[in-house]
Amino acid sequence: MNLKPLMTAVTLAMVLPACSLAPSYRQPATPVADQWPQGEAYTAQTGAPAADLGWREFFPDQTLQYLIAVALEHNRDLRVATLTVDAYRAQYRIERAQQFPSLDAYGDGVRQRLPADLSQTGVADIASQYSVGLTTSWEVDLFGRVRSLRDQALEQYLATAEAQRGVHISLVAEVADAYLTWQTDRALLDLTRGTLETYRQSLDLVEQSQQAGVASALDVRQARTAVDNARAQLARYTRLVANDSNALQLLTGSPLRDSMPAGTDAMPTASGTILPLLAELPAGLPSELLQRRPDIRAAEHRLIAANANIGAARAAFFPNIRLTAAAGSASSEMGGLFDAGSGSWSFMPQISLPIFHAGKLRANLDYAQIQKDIRVAEYEQSIQRAFREVADGLAARSTFGQQLEAQQDLVRNTQEYVSLADERYQAGVDNYLVLLDAQRLLFGAQQQLLQDQLAQRRSAIQLYKALGGGWQSASAEVSAR
Repeated sequence: MNLKPLMTAVTLAMVLPACSLAPSYRQPATPVADQWPQGEAYTAQTGAPAADLGWREFFPDQTLQYLIAVALEHNRDLRVATLTVDAYRAQYRIERAQQFPSLDAYGDGVRQRLPADLSQTGVADIASQYSVGLTTSWEVDLFGRVRSLRDQALEQYLATAEAQRGVHISLVAEVADAYLTWQTDRALLDLTRGTLETYRQSLDLVEQSQQAGVASALDVRQARTAVDNARAQLARYTRLVANDSNALQLLTGSPLRDSMPAGTDAMPTASGTILPLLAELPAGLPSELLQRRPDIRAAEHRLIAANANIGAARAAFFPNIRLTAAAGSASSEMGGLFDAGSGSWSFMPQISLPIFHAGKLRANLDYAQIQKDIRVAEYEQSIQRAFREVADGLAARSTFGQQLEAQQDLVRNTQEYVSLADERYQAGVDNYLVLLDAQRLLFGAQQQLLQDQLAQRRSAIQLYKALGGGWQSASAEVSAR
């Protein structure tokens, strides 16, 4: 078998140079300021980038750490995102393989009976032909069409990898948010139970006072109104706790109780800070978002892919050259396939030049250029969105402390107000309406304090996510890379 023609074709294919018609890529200018906003709502930002802070360090609560770990292992959205990355990686491998010649082995045989009127000898005959060999085919990528498609597939794969990182980070934030919401609603449920019991005790006292002729029917109705309102609140928070539990189960991908580490009691207390504290969070510089935010990185990869697609669209205007070669052995008898003189080969170069396609090629190029412009706008928008999210988080971090301090003072003062109102009511100085108003104010202030604590923790989680944090479980993993 003479393989020299085949090897010549393969060698020629590998050494022919290829150019690229894709435009040179230039990263668009950053459409945001070089510094974070300044003003009364902001404080100075120092420290290492938040993305280098592992989520185990940012969320010190052990139960929350366990829930996040379970979610990262079992969450279906993250699993879909991971499989999508694998799919695009396979697509990239397909496009990359187009750069190289394909090589196939073949073997075939034909036996055919020819009638006398079709036979060259005028006598019916049976003809046989057998062949084995190798065949190769390759597109000579002189104008970079195949390479541009490969680059496009690579950037799309990298974009999906960044998107998978984004899903990972979002999942960490969603589990933390759902856990803190669950804790808050359980605390509100516990607070409502205690308040309802207080209202019921007050109702009993008012009814006894009415029987003694001290309280009026109006006082009784007001006391019952407070009890009914607390009962409605109790049903509401009972429902919210169940909904929060279901949300956590969906995020973790497993029953909530099964997700809890042994010996863990996640039940919040009725007083004090019921939510776990979070670590201090440095913001870094706006320019670091370009390297830390998966959505920004994914948007840039999609932009580079669109840029590469322009090269493929331009290359379609130029000749397409394909080399096909085969070498092997052929014989009229199977036993003679490898005898001397049975070698065969063929070399079939092919060139095609587009002449008329009714504007299709031009439209494809216009479409590719418009897609690039769209990707530029999306890239810039992702940066602006990230800048806004971080700025909002910084403003929230600087102001929530003052808000919580004021709300805590309000709760303490309202508690004293309730004590004084109760003393004056018992002494007969004020009517029951004053005491009832004080109790309602305290209940509302305590509810608002719990909700403000949740809002403060939520804003910190969103800031951590906005800065690209949550991908690593520990800072040591970042430094070890």
